[in-house]
Amino acid sequence: MMLTLGLFVFQRQTLPYQTLKQNLDYNWSSNNRIGQRAAYQFLGVGDDNIILDGVLVPEITGGPLSLLALKTMAEQGKAWPLIGGDGAIYGMYAVKSINQTQSIFFANGSARQINFTMNLIRVDESLSAMFGDLQQQAKDMVNKAIKLGQETAGGLFS
Repeated sequence: MMLTLGLFVFQRQTLPYQTLKQNLDYNWSSNNRIGQRAAYQFLGVGDDNIILDGVLVPEITGGPLSLLALKTMAEQGKAWPLIGGDGAIYGMYAVKSINQTQSIFFANGSARQINFTMNLIRVDESLSAMFGDLQQQAKDMVNKAIKLGQETAGGLFS
């Protein structure tokens, strides 16, 4: 496992990225002064973006279905916990954009190579916000499992 975004696991079989870039912004305001340098004041932490770049070769790695799973997560407009394979907790991130370029095609038009860039933006203010969202995800997952179990059991006795 390289990284997880919510319940999506980045690994060789799904979306192995080749680079992970993190851009952290810090907000400073300036006040011009006569005859002196401008005075600066720290206003707080700004945007925290993570950019994942990778190349998919569907014969070896993940493919269009892995990208589709992330597009579906992005369309929900939710933040997801981003956790590194080494256990590092990055925070709550939302998918800001996904770009893909398909090339080297099979005879049926499916791509042999898919280059992708995924831009994530941090949206939480604190770890408590992150753990609150994790709790909601766990509740949703349990409810779906119960519903699936009920549907399965109902089908057995029909």
